[in-house]
Amino acid sequence: MPAVCRRFPNTDILVNNLGTYEVKPFEQITDADWHAIVETNFMSGVRLSRYFLPKMKAAGWGRIIFISSESAVNIPVEMIHYGVTKTMQLALSRGLAELTSGTGVTVNSILPGPTRSEGVEKFVEDIAKSRQITAADFEKEFFRTIRPSSIIQRFATPDEVAALVVFTASPLSSATNGAALHVDGGTVRSIL
Repeated sequence: MPAVCRRFPNTDILVNNLGTYEVKPFEQITDADWHAIVETNFMSGVRLSRYFLPKMKAAGWGRIIFISSESAVNIPVEMIHYGVTKTMQLALSRGLAELTSGTGVTVNSILPGPTRSEGVEKFVEDIAKSRQITAADFEKEFFRTIRPSSIIQRFATPDEVAALVVFTASPLSSATNGAALHVDGGTVRSIL
């Protein structure tokens, strides 16, 4: 049992937000790299959901939310292993939602696009410094060359992502179940 389950045994809102990524060419991703990222990005959510879902169903209410990524749909060539784990989360989320039929429990995924998290901020600063350009110039280049499909052409803020998470965790979202909800700035080119 994960330690968080002992600390918060009666959790009725579970946000699976643990994740890691690494920019690495596919040919250099070792088996150990694959195992590590699957353990962190996917199996952590499996274990927590396995523990809390039965309790939520017994209580007749609960929310399980996976923080996935637009990379689940647009697998990034520079980090295929990351994208694969985010796709795994979508499949798990939908499968778990099927188990909640007729209960007050919902299971959904949130798909943020490029977001100005602490890790991304450091990545941007490091790349900009190594190229001797400003962070703002690197951000423009990033959206012009790596994520050109972004409609907003900027990093989302954590608060913008959190707003969708708060809605999904609330009673207002009771008819939203088994969904992959986008907050990706239009990066995923799809009307669905």
